[in-house]
Amino acid sequence: MPTKVPAPSDFPSHTVTVTPSPGPSPSPNILLLLHGLGDSAAGFTAFGRALNLPETTVVTVQAPTPLPFDLGGFHWGDDVDFDARTGALDMDAGLTRSTPKLIELVRGTLVQKCGYRLREILILGFGQGGMAGLTLARELGLSSSTASAEEKEPLAGVISIGAPYPLSGKRSGSKNRTPVLLVSGRDSAVVSDGAVTRTKEVFEFVELSRYSRKGDGMPSNRDEMLPVMQFFARRLRSRQGVPEGSVELG
Repeated sequence: MPTKVPAPSDFPSHTVTVTPSPGPSPSPNILLLLHGLGDSAAGFTAFGRALNLPETTVVTVQAPTPLPFDLGGFHWGDDVDFDARTGALDMDAGLTRSTPKLIELVRGTLVQKCGYRLREILILGFGQGGMAGLTLARELGLSSSTASAEEKEPLAGVISIGAPYPLSGKRSGSKNRTPVLLVSGRDSAVVSDGAVTRTKEVFEFVELSRYSRKGDGMPSNRDEMLPVMQFFARRLRSRQGVPEGSVELG
């Protein structure tokens, strides 16, 4: 049972924006938002507010490293690499520096300070933030034989928009049981069939939703957003339960 609403001051060495849920506090769910390569926490916060998820506190986290050359924005990678094929910045640039910081954020602040369990925390990441979220979920699932049942439990879920589990990530060990939703454009070069297979090698439960259009951007209409909202509906917890007299549709 969560005991405290997280505040920005609870997150040492992190730039975060906290959007509390209206109603009784603390809410039963945390949604961790991880922005894409070259963005910032401030740039992704409006998306979290627009979701307007019930009984959910949104924590938007800024990547730890600014882009060089006055490019603006921040990144989650170990370095800044360029994709030889496209000439654009490469998302898959290693995550060994940012992952421990995210683990500290989850275990040190959300779990230990605020009383949340891992199964009450859901991640949504875009682009490189999606890779960071998938890597975080895997690393949180690696625990010793002496860990408690709560320390071994999976996260509520990870939604990764425009990014699979990274090639640079580790894949040894048993599959992680955190449910995953991959979202991408039609014929995505990044979320390719091979990349989906790689993600399924790490996670036991992986869903795939492809837009009818090309491009791996954020959802831009109701049809593109519907699979994301359905995933939320299945994974978020509720203290209020189902209202009396409700009828399930579809």
